[in-house]
Amino acid sequence: MFLIVGLGNPGKEYENTHHNAGFMVIDALASEYGFGIFKEKFDGLIAEGKIGREKVYLLKPLTFMNLSGNSVVKAANFYKILPDKVIVIHDDMDLPIGKVKAKIGGGSGGHNGIKSIDAAITPQYNRIRIGIGRAVGAAQDPVDFVLSKFSKSELKELEENISVVCKNLPILLEKGINEYSSQLGMLFKGNHNKV
Repeated sequence: MFLIVGLGNPGKEYENTHHNAGFMVIDALASEYGFGIFKEKFDGLIAEGKIGREKVYLLKPLTFMNLSGNSVVKAANFYKILPDKVIVIHDDMDLPIGKVKAKIGGGSGGHNGIKSIDAAITPQYNRIRIGIGRAVGAAQDPVDFVLSKFSKSELKELEENISVVCKNLPILLEKGINEYSSQLGMLFKGNHNKV
């Protein structure tokens, strides 16, 4: 049993913003694998389904980014899911929009949602980092950038990346994060020239 968490901010005004890449992946996973409807629980929206042979809960915290850990720890505790079965999907400014990386543990990279989850359940959980790039030029504040909307071209590329992440997720559930990371590396390098 796994808990897959996508990070973002609730509300229409945050849809398709850089900081909501995690929410976008969760919505794509729910569609790809035919999950049931999302219900409001654990300070978030949660849906139950299966990916391959594994039972999976998809969670979108509604606490706003800085308090994401509050929602994650409630769901993980309720379902008795240990950190090594938690997968957190989040935006990463240190990766260009054409890159996706996966790993277990590590630092927060300044991401407040990750800081919150680290404090709530320990940092030793699986992470899928969705590249969103950085603002062009030093003038734009990073906060303004992550809360800004994707351009049409960025959105098209992001949707292609999300599709790759979703279609290959059974590898992570069955074989672990290292195998999944290797597969992503090969796919992005071979098909997209992105790694």
